[in-house]
Amino acid sequence: MQDPNEDTQWNDILRAKGIIPPKEEPEVTEDDIIGLMEQTLQEKTQGKAMEDMTLDELDELEDDEDEEVLLRYRQQRIEEIKRLQGKAKYGEVKEISAQDYVQEVNKAGEGVWVVLHLFKQGIPLCSLINQYLAQLAAKFPATKFLKSISSTCIPNYPDKNLPTMFVYFEGDMKSQIVGPIDFGGMNLTLEELEWKLSEMGAVVTTLEEKPQPTTRTTVSFAGGRDQADDSDNDDY
Repeated sequence: MQDPNEDTQWNDILRAKGIIPPKEEPEVTEDDIIGLMEQTLQEKTQGKAMEDMTLDELDELEDDEDEEVLLRYRQQRIEEIKRLQGKAKYGEVKEISAQDYVQEVNKAGEGVWVVLHLFKQGIPLCSLINQYLAQLAAKFPATKFLKSISSTCIPNYPDKNLPTMFVYFEGDMKSQIVGPIDFGGMNLTLEELEWKLSEMGAVVTTLEEKPQPTTRTTVSFAGGRDQADDSDNDDY
């Protein structure tokens, strides 16, 4: 018997005359839809899979794709991040010396991000950053947070370069922040530091937008003269 769904010229004639019913279209499953969506996204992101994208990159797709689908996927990414963080073994800032460097940094392990803060006692900005890192270490336990007194870790390291932050991945340095100006001075906020670390890849932030830098405050002196607190020395 002739298959009415077969693609032949004779069947086309029979369909046109109403002798046989129209060709049945194959059912499109949910898996087919997901596959097509992922293929489209792969093309738009130059082959980068959604599971490999950052939250910021997912946000950039919202103008082109279905917002509800992307918001749901973004939430799934956040849940996945939380799940991975729940399995992590860090969660606090560990102080190291020069002899610990190779083991703690270069041999941190596969897939491990390391944030190393070089500091010195008596420098206010160093103390502020150490406070922030304690909070970030608890928030991002999948990242290894370390701190070291600069002269202990690197002999003769210049105080003018403090604070300094090095970011490593699998033992290789990926980025750095050197000196008070690059940190933003004493106006640096916890959210700004989190964003900086996110831009360097060390953490995956859940902040929805880049924090705006805080403005400098005006300090009133006993002599009645007002002066903006913008001294480089005060910054660190």
